Amino acid sequence: MSGVSERYREAWESYWRATSDAPGEAIWDADPSLSAARDADRLAPHTDASLPIVDLGCGNGTQTRYLATRFGRALGVDLSHAAVEHARRADTAGAVAEFRQLSLTDPAAVQELHERLGDVNVYMRAVIHQSDAPDRRPVAEAVATLVGRRGRGFVAELTEESKTTLARLAESPGGPPLKLRRVFDHDLRPADAGDIEVRELLAAAGLRILAEGPTALAQTEQWADGSRVELPARWFVVGRAPEGGGRLSTGVVRPPHSA
Repeated sequence: MSGVSERYREAWESYWRATSDAPGEAIWDADPSLSAARDADRLAPHTDASLPIVDLGCGNGTQTRYLATRFGRALGVDLSHAAVEHARRADTAGAVAEFRQLSLTDPAAVQELHERLGDVNVYMRAVIHQSDAPDRRPVAEAVATLVGRRGRGFVAELTEESKTTLARLAESPGGPPLKLRRVFDHDLRPADAGDIEVRELLAAAGLRILAEGPTALAQTEQWADGSRVELPARWFVVGRAPEGGGRLSTGVVRPPHSA
C-alpha cells in the first residue's frame, strides 16, 4: 500500500480540486518550451526514444502532452485523482497521452506498471523536493524500478538556493502573489529537500548519474518588473548502476553550465 500520509495526499487533492483548468494557474505550470522541451533535449543523447516515457507527478499533464510528441508513448501518473482528471480534460487533441493515478510510494503498484510497460524512460520534475521526508527514498526507488536496465530518467529538483528566491517572492509588496499563496494555503512545502540529500537518494536507489547541470524551473508568476520568476534547480540524467558496480553515482558527465 501507499506510504504517503493522509495530510500529504489530501493537500494535493485539495489543491487540484481548487485549481481551474486554465493553463498556467498552477505556479509551476509553465509552457513546455520553457521546461519539458529543454529537458527532453538534455535527455535525448542518453536514451532510446523508442521506449515509452512516464511523467512522474504529472499534475495537469502539460509536460506529458509535450513529451508525447518526442516519444512513441507517454504516460502521466500522479498521486492526486483530481490532477489526473485535469490532465484528461486538457487532452483535447484526443488521447495524445495517457494518464492514471499512482502513488510512487506504493512499490507493488510501481512494479505492476513496470511489468505492464517494460523498461521506460522517466521524466520527474520537482517531485522529491516537495515530498515528505519518509517518502523521498521510495520516490527515487520508483525511478529505478521503472527505468530497469534499458531506460533512463530525467530528474530535476529545486536547490537550496530556491528557498531564498521563494522567500523574496513571498515578501513582495502586498504579500505572496496569488499562485504562491495557494501553494502555502494547501500546506504544500516547496524546496524541502537538501542538495546533498537528492544525490544520496538517487545513489541509494541504485541509480548512476550520467549527466547533470544547473537549471532554473520557470514559474507562471512574475516579479514586480514583469520578469518571469525562475527557481534555481539542478537536473540529472540517471540510469541503473551496473550489476556489481555498487550504488555510487560515479562516471558523471558535466556539460557546460547552461540554464
